[in-house]
Amino acid sequence: MFTQIKTSKENKEVVALLTRKLGLGAENVIARIAYTYSLSQNKKLDLNYIKDSSGKEYSKSVLFGDYYDMYLGLLCVHYGLYKTDKDIGRYIKMHVDDGLKLLNQEVNERSNIDGFDFLSEKINNNLQILNLYL
Repeated sequence: MFTQIKTSKENKEVVALLTRKLGLGAENVIARIAYTYSLSQNKKLDLNYIKDSSGKEYSKSVLFGDYYDMYLGLLCVHYGLYKTDKDIGRYIKMHVDDGLKLLNQEVNERSNIDGFDFLSEKINNNLQILNLYL
């Protein structure tokens, strides 16, 4: 069962940088956003390519707060896993690392964006995509 994860060494600095730059709260908030952002890309990560675990450590309660079941559900549906699968923690770690990398790339390309504008834009874009399917 998943109790804690550690980001990669390179992402320890990335999460701190994104936290300062986006101003959306504590580092765990950025890690949550990174996790869901990675999952939203609709790609399946290969456990054979998991990065090192020398970075920022998050317990289950710090990373997901009271909403662990929802965050876990997103992952389980995405991969077709049961909630007690032995690899849940590894997948969570990989998506946090992947999401931090993706967010960092995107934020670096747009130097003058703040966290609220960034999230508003992402939500608006996804609502427009959703409307195409309705």
